[in-house]
Amino acid sequence: MSDTHLQDIIAGVNAGDIVPYLGAGALKGSVNTETGEPIPADSDSLILAMNNGKPMAPRLMYEFPRAAMDVELKRGRSTLHRFLDTTYNTQSWTRAPLHDWLAECRPSYVIDINRDLQLQSSFADTPHTLIRGIARIGGTNYRFRIHHYDGERYSASEIDQSEVDPSLPVLFKPMGSPLPDATYIASDADYVDYITELMGGFAIPDFIKSYRKGRQYLFLGLRMTRDTERMVLSDFIYAAGEPAGWALIPAPNDKERRFCKKMNIELIEADVDDLLASTGANAANDRIEVSAEGIRR
Repeated sequence: MSDTHLQDIIAGVNAGDIVPYLGAGALKGSVNTETGEPIPADSDSLILAMNNGKPMAPRLMYEFPRAAMDVELKRGRSTLHRFLDTTYNTQSWTRAPLHDWLAECRPSYVIDINRDLQLQSSFADTPHTLIRGIARIGGTNYRFRIHHYDGERYSASEIDQSEVDPSLPVLFKPMGSPLPDATYIASDADYVDYITELMGGFAIPDFIKSYRKGRQYLFLGLRMTRDTERMVLSDFIYAAGEPAGWALIPAPNDKERRFCKKMNIELIEADVDDLLASTGANAANDRIEVSAEGIRR
């Protein structure tokens, strides 16, 4: 892996030509400010956090959406959402070093499949457009909600895609987040509905469909082994450039190598830490705070 190659990619992100696509590993280094425990982000850590630190049955430990479906069926959808709200909105976490870098370079478009608030916090002093996925909701043909952030707070209600200011950065969180109001894609049933509509073209706004043509992506902290995440990724990078992008994956397995080849994604056997080292980014973590009125650092 050439450091020069990484620096070229970093320059592309800074220029707005390469779109960061964030997986669970993008939150590496973020810990609870009271306990010091890492923020739950990947499948296993989310399942353990949801089940009070105890493993669930092996068939449920396979993937978080499956375990979340079990909780939803036994204790209700509200229980699942309350867990995610408590985890990402009530508890306080130090900032992940990668998010400090994103806060500095301010990409014009970021896709983040995590459900936390750190990306939104990174743009807390910058007007932006927030898009979040929704599932199993009536009264709309779409599977997304759009809010405008004016630099201090989010709009009280969602806006129509025709009202979006194209000059503002776009934060796309397909799996949702707690603010400005909680919405999540979490259980198997959520993913079935969301991915079905994603494949049908109803989960991505039209202005993003136009903007993404020819774009390239930088996949950070994303292991490409989960079918649900791979299906979401495939649709989000439709009409990508040549190559479609670069994936930082340390010691990729055969499944990841085959998928990246199929999707025309170049593998870089490195990690988020290697990227940050190439940027010279400060790895110090700051506490983040969130409130119902907005997000602030």
